[in-house]
This record gives sequence, C-alpha cells and structure tokens, in this order.
Amino acid sequence: MGFREKIRQFMYGRYGADSLCQWITYFVLFLIILNLFVRSPIVSLLEMVLLAVCVWRMFSKNIEKRSRENALFCQKKSKVFSWFRKEKSIMKQRKDFHIYTCPGCKQKIRIPKGKGKISVTCPKCHTQFIRKS
Repeated sequence: MGFREKIRQFMYGRYGADSLCQWITYFVLFLIILNLFVRSPIVSLLEMVLLAVCVWRMFSKNIEKRSRENALFCQKKSKVFSWFRKEKSIMKQRKDFHIYTCPGCKQKIRIPKGKGKISVTCPKCHTQFIRKS
C-alpha cells in the first residue's frame, strides 16, 4: 500500500480543506511576514493558534458543522467583496457623475456633472431636493 493510499484512508470521513481554511492559511502567512519585522511573541502565539485551528478543522469528522462554518464564512466574505465592488464602481463613475444620497430613504442617486443647479427626484421614494451638478 502506497503513501497516497494511506493518506486517502486516513482522510476518509474527515472534512479536509475548504475556503475558510485557505483564508486562515493566507492570514497566517501574512502574520509570519509581519512577525519578521515586528518580532512579537503575541503574533507568534496567534500564528500557532490559527494554524492549530486550521489543522483541527481539516481533520475534523464533524463534517456538517464544518460545512456550516464554511458556508457562514463564504456568506460574510461575499458581503464584504460585494461592498468593495460597489465602492470601486462608484469611484470609477466619479469622473462623469456626482453621487448624491437621498435625504428621505438614503438611496444613492447618480447625477451627470456639468448640468448646473437641478432638482433631483428620488426614483425610490419620490423625494425632491436641489443639488448642484
């Protein structure tokens, strides 16, 4: 029996690596690089704890619970990334448009630049307000 087969048998019924484990590993690598400059025992301890959590999750036999943890992590990660994508899109549009927030419902409204003083009507709540474009 080869080495790969022994590993395969050992991992049978265990959770293995997932997205959360990858992100923990990336964060630990960042901490290792940071610790080259800072030399803090607290950072070293945090590295070890996070690596232990990652290994513990990989070898866990409670697959259902690890799957729920990973799904929750992916959901939170998706929200953060979508916020950054939205902000990046807004920053790209700032060259040609003013972005105003409706005072009534806080909806963001895009107004083209160079139109002077205009009355803006919110498409969501129909509140009217005057802004300079």
